[in-house]
Amino acid sequence: MSEVIDQSELQSRAVRLVEAARKAGADACDAVAVTGVSLSVDVREGKVEETERAEGDDVTLRVFVGRRTAAVSANQMDDPQTLAERAIAMAKVAPEDPYAGLADQDLLVKQLPDLELLDSREMTAESLTEIALEAEEAGLAVNGVSKSGGAGASWRLAGVVLATSHGFQGAYMSSRHGIAMTAVAGDGTAMERDYDFDSRTFFEDLDRPAEIGRRAGERAVRRLNPQKLSTRTTDVIYEARAARSILGHLTGAINGASIARKTSFLKDRMGDAVFAPGIQVVDDPFKRRGAATRPFDGEGTAASVLNVIEDGVLSHWFLDGASARELGLSPNGRAHRSGSGTSPGGTNVTLMPGEKSLEELMSDAGSGLLVSDLIGHGVNGVTGDYSRGAAGFWFENGEIVEPVSEITIAGNLNDMFKRLVPGSDLDNRYSAATPSVLIEGMALAGS
Repeated sequence: MSEVIDQSELQSRAVRLVEAARKAGADACDAVAVTGVSLSVDVREGKVEETERAEGDDVTLRVFVGRRTAAVSANQMDDPQTLAERAIAMAKVAPEDPYAGLADQDLLVKQLPDLELLDSREMTAESLTEIALEAEEAGLAVNGVSKSGGAGASWRLAGVVLATSHGFQGAYMSSRHGIAMTAVAGDGTAMERDYDFDSRTFFEDLDRPAEIGRRAGERAVRRLNPQKLSTRTTDVIYEARAARSILGHLTGAINGASIARKTSFLKDRMGDAVFAPGIQVVDDPFKRRGAATRPFDGEGTAASVLNVIEDGVLSHWFLDGASARELGLSPNGRAHRSGSGTSPGGTNVTLMPGEKSLEELMSDAGSGLLVSDLIGHGVNGVTGDYSRGAAGFWFENGEIVEPVSEITIAGNLNDMFKRLVPGSDLDNRYSAATPSVLIEGMALAGS
């Protein structure tokens, strides 16, 4: 592992840049060094279609001169002083930003926790090929599957270092493994496709390739011969996979930058009941082996678990240093680092499950639409207006009757949140984790 990423050298680069910037006259500065390697293999119809290996090595210096700031990036850092002088020259002619600055020193992480982010297993192109072929073979073996849309397996290893001029130094490494398969069912103009996938920090936690392939095949077959529905108002149930998008609309609306710009439909709702009583949404940056787990945020700020929705009530924004200063609040360790600076956002956000299974939600609703796939991005973040293309299954008396497609679901997120009922089937694998959810009284536009 050390031969792939030299973390001590990575940390040394960031520290040298900070020292050079202070020497060149920066009032404050920080440096982020990121390196990584990724390997992926795609197969189709039993043959390798593409093998891709990528390596990245990037360092970014951000300097502050008064309330002016600038950032420069480089792949190679042969001369830290030249890079620092260039950044300072850029900052001196930049417009003032009253909210720019490093995190308060009192808020910095003091001790890095062990969060199980690194799997020591290193993958090869040969092993990834075997995994992808196994997934594809299982998908093709499903009765009704006519061809493969392709299968793939991937592995990624990354190292991150942050150093600041007020003394913070933090570093961590993380890994990620993934498997995916797309199956095609039917022939000619009646073909349907669907997919399944899994992505985990540790290889041992992945679903087996054959299971992923089988599920992809079964999902494709059950979509054959879809019907169209007439326009109506109906109850809608989102499968857990589709329901993650609903959670994504919430996290976008409670982003501190959107609140400060007044471009969120929840901008004036802090402390209000935006969901029904009993609904809980938790953001946990310390979730072991989590997809978005990290020991410190993009500014080195300490974080804690946030109950962003507590008993239906909106309790927190996601705040980095700049958005917190603009709003007159304290940052809560939700800074995400980009090349030129930070932006606020969630980590491992989970809509906590309810008590009823997907089947029980369908039984309670009686009839309605079970959404398995969403199309398009028709959501207005300012007003909350919602309109998405969808495909899935119509159900009657709690039982699936037929597949349906070419549907548009419409509503407003303020109303949708209030009527949302979570199921018990929490899919806890990804950074946005949800169970299936029932939303009553959605407008459905069909034929």
